[in-house]
Amino acid sequence: MTTIAIIGAGQGLGAAIARKFGSEGLSVALISRNQERLDSLAAELTSEGITARGYAADVRTSASLVAALEQATADLGPIEILEYSPLPQKEFLRPLLETTVTDLAGAVEFSVYGPLTAVHQVLQGMRFLGRGTILFVNGGSAVRPNGTYAGTSIAFAGESAYAQMLHDTVKADNIHVGQLIIPGAITPGDPATDPDTLADTLWTMHQKRGDFRVYAHDFDD
Repeated sequence: MTTIAIIGAGQGLGAAIARKFGSEGLSVALISRNQERLDSLAAELTSEGITARGYAADVRTSASLVAALEQATADLGPIEILEYSPLPQKEFLRPLLETTVTDLAGAVEFSVYGPLTAVHQVLQGMRFLGRGTILFVNGGSAVRPNGTYAGTSIAFAGESAYAQMLHDTVKADNIHVGQLIIPGAITPGDPATDPDTLADTLWTMHQKRGDFRVYAHDFDD
């Protein structure tokens, strides 16, 4: 059995992704900062017949993220799918002229250093398997900068550039890289942005290996 590692796992989108991919036969490694919440979610999934475990890590601390991914591989099996969607912190969402160097440094650690660390950790295992999928989930500011949310606009642009280059570089190794853009909020019950709908979209991206970038819905002008 192979594993999906969900970085930024919580009760919303992360849980929906865990249920979708777990129901398809993958083990689920849940990664976020709060071990108690992870254990609670893992217990829910286990009661539903899904193999799941939680691993606490801070994406801004490379050593903790590496350790979590190493332990997940040892416990659950090789990581075939990596999904990266941690929720940005409030200090990354300040207007442009209020954003400090410290704010921006944190955003870059979160949205560039974190993904790079995670990918570097799992890539060799994917090559050994002979297949893999890396999925990035970002808000609309990743492709349409918004001065109201300067930190994420700048850092998501870096993440997008990294993901696009990665897509072009590793496809020869049978590894697909995709980016799901969600303009606006994730809204339960919404036909385009309900967590279950988004999880289904990510599963389709994994299965069909189509375009690099997929939009949950069109931007509202």
